[in-house]
Amino acid sequence: MRIDEYADLDATALAAVIAAGDVTAEEVATLAAEAINAVSELNAVCVGPFEKPLDHAADGVLGGVPFAIKDLVIHARGVPTRMGTRLLGDGIAPPADTFLMERFRAAGLATLAVTTTPELGFNGSSEALAYGPTRNPWNTAHSAGGSSGGSAALVAAGAVPVAHANDGGGSIRIPAACNGLVGLKPGRGRVSVGPDSGDALFGMGCELAVTRTVRDTAALLDAVAGACPGDPFVVAPPERPWAEEVGANPGRLRIAVHTESWAGSWVDPEVAQVVEEVAATLEAAGHHVDRATPVIDWDVLLETNLVLWTAFLAHAVAGIEAMTGRTAGPDNLERTSWACVRHGRTLTGLDVCTALDRANALSRSIGRFFGDHDLLLTPTMNTPALPLGQLDANADLTAAEWTTRIFDACSFTSPFNQNGAPAISLPLGQSSQGLPIGVQLAGDSNSEALLIRVAAQLEEAMPWSGRRPGLHVGTLAAAR
Repeated sequence: MRIDEYADLDATALAAVIAAGDVTAEEVATLAAEAINAVSELNAVCVGPFEKPLDHAADGVLGGVPFAIKDLVIHARGVPTRMGTRLLGDGIAPPADTFLMERFRAAGLATLAVTTTPELGFNGSSEALAYGPTRNPWNTAHSAGGSSGGSAALVAAGAVPVAHANDGGGSIRIPAACNGLVGLKPGRGRVSVGPDSGDALFGMGCELAVTRTVRDTAALLDAVAGACPGDPFVVAPPERPWAEEVGANPGRLRIAVHTESWAGSWVDPEVAQVVEEVAATLEAAGHHVDRATPVIDWDVLLETNLVLWTAFLAHAVAGIEAMTGRTAGPDNLERTSWACVRHGRTLTGLDVCTALDRANALSRSIGRFFGDHDLLLTPTMNTPALPLGQLDANADLTAAEWTTRIFDACSFTSPFNQNGAPAISLPLGQSSQGLPIGVQLAGDSNSEALLIRVAAQLEEAMPWSGRRPGLHVGTLAAAR
């Protein structure tokens, strides 16, 4: 197998050729390491590529498929993690896997690297001072998004077909949109965040991956979903494997379309136009499409994010201080992180409980909306990928100012973290400057199967597989 052939295969296809014996897992791992090094300009990797993949089950459903994990929340036994912060120095090597890491290994994924993230995950762009900025393979002057920017850049560039990602305010969907990928945020409790957490980020944090195809997302969800010992939530399992939803008829659905930012912030007309094109495609497929939106009080949503995120960051930093014996401060935290930690330390239990009440009220409002609609179609981001530096986490801002800046720029994703229902970003358009444009489909609780059915329908009607960024392993190989 040539490296350009490797770079064009999704995880499902690559697993099939390995299982058939057309190429060995060892040969594929060598190609993947070469591919990761070939796109080092992206600065998407903070650890690796490893000389050989981490241990994995050769007979897993994705046996031998190259993979990378994000440097946040998840961790692998003995592999240093820094969470994007200088406070952790060269990183700490945990003595055990998280539950999700165990499942990635059992699925057969061959982990070769750890990918970059913004400091402690609180940014829509991956530009941590701990590693430097991660660049977008479509245009290296632009952001790869955040907080799973390193994973998304690596997958979009053809270095690995799939990579771990997580999402507490849009951090799977935002980089998926920036890089032209599929990004499903599963519903709360669908994928375990244990054992270190029960309900990560007060239930707003979810785990999965970024992929190039809907079928890869479905296959990976089949491999890793389900409760683990001690999880506080046990979600009803699917009626059948999610992989079987790819190509299944979704029926005639009631789909709402909304293109105006709930924050009142600017939405690029090219982004809105792509959403309109997707709406027309869905209508042509027989769905009932109308203009509607859940009621979202943006000021309340922002205040809820401010309290829950800063309380979470203060708690995370306290844990790092206890582990390392280091004291957090402006010398080892970026300015906005330090502002958020200081704010979080002023909050009371009453403040957090009030914020959770507000999140619950939003969840009930969105739930009532889905009594009349099956899905909601929106942009994923207000704009295509921003130029590097526009979401500068080392700016001199208060915690409230920083929270507002992030969520005003990425105003369509956060409601579905607060309500805990699934949402997916699909790469269905491209700007006049050649940057990907993502659209978001959000559903009610436990609607992953429906989202996958409709995503696959759109993938067939508006195929994106032929689009390739300028900085891509296959392009680089052809230019040799």
